[in-house]
Amino acid sequence: MAKAKLQSYDLTQLNILVLEKHVLIRQLLTDVFRIFGVATVQSTSDPDKAFKMFQAFPSDVVLTDWTYDLDGLDFVERIRKDPDTPNPYVPIIVTTANTRIEHVKVARDIGMTEFLTKPISAKLLYSRIAAVVEDQRHYIRVGDFFGPDRRRRNGDEHIGIERRRASLF
Repeated sequence: MAKAKLQSYDLTQLNILVLEKHVLIRQLLTDVFRIFGVATVQSTSDPDKAFKMFQAFPSDVVLTDWTYDLDGLDFVERIRKDPDTPNPYVPIIVTTANTRIEHVKVARDIGMTEFLTKPISAKLLYSRIAAVVEDQRHYIRVGDFFGPDRRRRNGDEHIGIERRRASLF
């Protein structure tokens, strides 16, 4: 079976913010984004500094680490809900070594747009950026949740209560 080729996009106008604990991974991500042609990449390991960067300079995409000593999900929630956020609709890609489905669900329920497990390859990173470009999701506010609509399927194969069950993932 032939592998699908990724669509090529011009990323030269993108501004990306990276919140990542490890300096070497931050540098690697920055280098990969530069190779992709990304205009501006800002990075830090400090969530408060990252939020100030986010406020001061418009970001088109945010990547945030989620590990035991850098809670990127708090950062996601702050971007989505803080009254001083300049763009609660920004696409956010959570990067983590937490690979269990429960982790994906938690990140989804906080408001992430895409999920990327470590170790990260340039191809996987590009595929998540492409997913953000190709699938600009609607945002919803329900109760305490604000973020991209979690439903990804557009088919009519399920009707009524079955449609709701099918759209949980």
